Amino acid sequence: MSAPDPMAEIRASFFIECEELLEALQDGLEAMAEDTGDLETINVVFRAVHSIKGGAGAFGLEGLVRFAHRYETVLDAVRSNTLVADGDAIKLFFRAADHLSDLVRESRDDGILPEAEGDAILTELDALLGDHGVEEEDEAEIEFQPLGLSLDLGLADLPPPAPARFTINFAPEPEMYETGNEPYMILRALAELGSCEVTCLTDKIPQLNEFAPEASYLKWTVVLTADVQEAEIVSIFEFVDGLCALTIAPIQSDAPATQEVSNDPLPDLPVLPELTPPPARAAEPAPPQTPAPATKAKATPQSAAKSVVRVDLDRIERLVNLVGELVINQAMLSQSLESSGLSPHSDAMNGLEEFQRLTRDIQDSVMMIRAQPVKSLFQRMSRIVRECSAAVRKDVRLVTEGDTTEVDKTVIERLSDPLTHMIRNAVDHGLESTQNRLAAGKPEQGVVKLTAAHRSGRVIIEVSDDGGGINREKVKQIATEKGLIAADASLTDTEIDNLLFLPGFSTASEVSDLSGRGVGMDVVRNAIQALGGRITITSTPGEGTTFFISLPLTLAVLDGMVVQVAGETMVLPLNLVIETLTIDHSNLEQTRPGLNVVRVRGEFVSLFDLGVELGYRSAQDSYLDAVVLLIADEAGSRAALIVDEIQDQRQVVIKGLDESFYRAPGIAAATILGDGQIALILDPSDIIAQAQGSTLAIAPNLMELTS
Repeated sequence: MSAPDPMAEIRASFFIECEELLEALQDGLEAMAEDTGDLETINVVFRAVHSIKGGAGAFGLEGLVRFAHRYETVLDAVRSNTLVADGDAIKLFFRAADHLSDLVRESRDDGILPEAEGDAILTELDALLGDHGVEEEDEAEIEFQPLGLSLDLGLADLPPPAPARFTINFAPEPEMYETGNEPYMILRALAELGSCEVTCLTDKIPQLNEFAPEASYLKWTVVLTADVQEAEIVSIFEFVDGLCALTIAPIQSDAPATQEVSNDPLPDLPVLPELTPPPARAAEPAPPQTPAPATKAKATPQSAAKSVVRVDLDRIERLVNLVGELVINQAMLSQSLESSGLSPHSDAMNGLEEFQRLTRDIQDSVMMIRAQPVKSLFQRMSRIVRECSAAVRKDVRLVTEGDTTEVDKTVIERLSDPLTHMIRNAVDHGLESTQNRLAAGKPEQGVVKLTAAHRSGRVIIEVSDDGGGINREKVKQIATEKGLIAADASLTDTEIDNLLFLPGFSTASEVSDLSGRGVGMDVVRNAIQALGGRITITSTPGEGTTFFISLPLTLAVLDGMVVQVAGETMVLPLNLVIETLTIDHSNLEQTRPGLNVVRVRGEFVSLFDLGVELGYRSAQDSYLDAVVLLIADEAGSRAALIVDEIQDQRQVVIKGLDESFYRAPGIAAATILGDGQIALILDPSDIIAQAQGSTLAIAPNLMELTS
């Protein structure tokens, strides 16, 4: 069995760091585009590209190095205030950042680099720098008149200036090794600058019985002789900035200050005005050879200790599965002790309560490990907007809010495709053309807004635009032509909007790279439903359209209410339940036979028999003394669900139903209870939306009258 390649792990660590650098690059460019960036923001953008170039050079990724080098050259001109980054330049910087991201991805996967696209972007970048270079040359031209005589002072015989010499003291911290950095790579980069004399100091290595494998004992002293500036040496250590003790000190040259050039007499020269020599300065003592202060970006060692530990996703998934099994076993133990007849104040029951608290704390901690901000997902959507707006020739700006909202990593990964489709639809269909926007009195630039927030124990993501809204007449006409609805069907605005979710429905008049191929919002809805989520639409003609996506925080564990319905045990998400109540004559209203509503604090709430809606039984003649759960979804809509019995409130482990099971409306997933029984996890909002009971006919009108 061959030994593992030590460079492979370092290479993988480099590409992980590239993702962080690309994220910082996008953040900096967005700040520059919004005129909120200062000099430090420009420095962050420059350093991100520079760091990617430096790491790529260490691994011989020439294509990536070439593009990054010319990109950073332009950014350096912006940083030095010799080039003004206007709106067009920043758009070009965004395109260059997107291409840099492609190069990083292809280099990581050993793919083929898109050189043609990169060359086109580099040509535009060089044009920015080239125009500026011409201006500099014009300013540098100085006209002068010669004196009419030739002075041969023997300058051609002068020896070239001696190269600079530096003493570099380099001592890695333990955190440097944890991040996958190797001193060998740094020393090799120094050797490429010039002549190096390297000395490894081993005096700090302890005896074997005192040796700590995680500690760092080695230090290096390097005497570098090269024609370089100190800044070039510092740039080599940029990857380990804050992870090592570093001093760089120039070595004073021993060469004489002046040199006699020639003793030959000079020809007669014109008499020039006598110049007053500057006052002589006293000889200053040479500065002591003390090491320069360590160049660290991070001020304190404590900040370096806060480095991120990267763990394979498979290990986290295994930990999550073990926590799920722990929750199931805790529920089984609870049910066994409760059925044994022990006193609630016994030691066993007190220990069970402590065990339940510990289980909850462990579960919360593991879920926090899986949680990630949606920022990375939103940044991908920024590129989609730029590419789509260029394809349809619209001026579009993406506005994001709540990008620090944390969601389960699995949710983020599986949400990328449906969100991409919705963003493309917003740019292509939602926003009007520039001419139509100006004619409607709107700004030329369209806005697509992407927001995320936690609400009622779920994650709400909204995709909105300030376009013309849904053309409901056109939607209804297309649905009629496709035979999806009857020609004389009377539909509400909400029902017409929901036609967009029918398979194959599209309003595109022609096929393009963005739309018109019959793969529409039905794919988006199915993907979101597979995550246990819901999607709804609201649209106002002339003002725009908003898509609301409601998703669970996690796909692992759920706080649920266990209920009994027609002899079946089921679980409802606890975050949707507002309160429980019992129906009596004072709060039950019957508008006509079969149509029932519940009066709750002066308002009418639609009443649904959960057993009837799920098909377990037929409607009952009377619902007096029935147990009712008052629920509310994320949008604030309320409904009352009739159940037979409330059994318990507990944490349950979510077990997804694979594709071999029919996805019945209102069934989100399943779980295993403490007694080993399988129970279905319900989605009450979906049940109400798909309700077949006669209450549905009166609910919308009644809610409009009482809202």
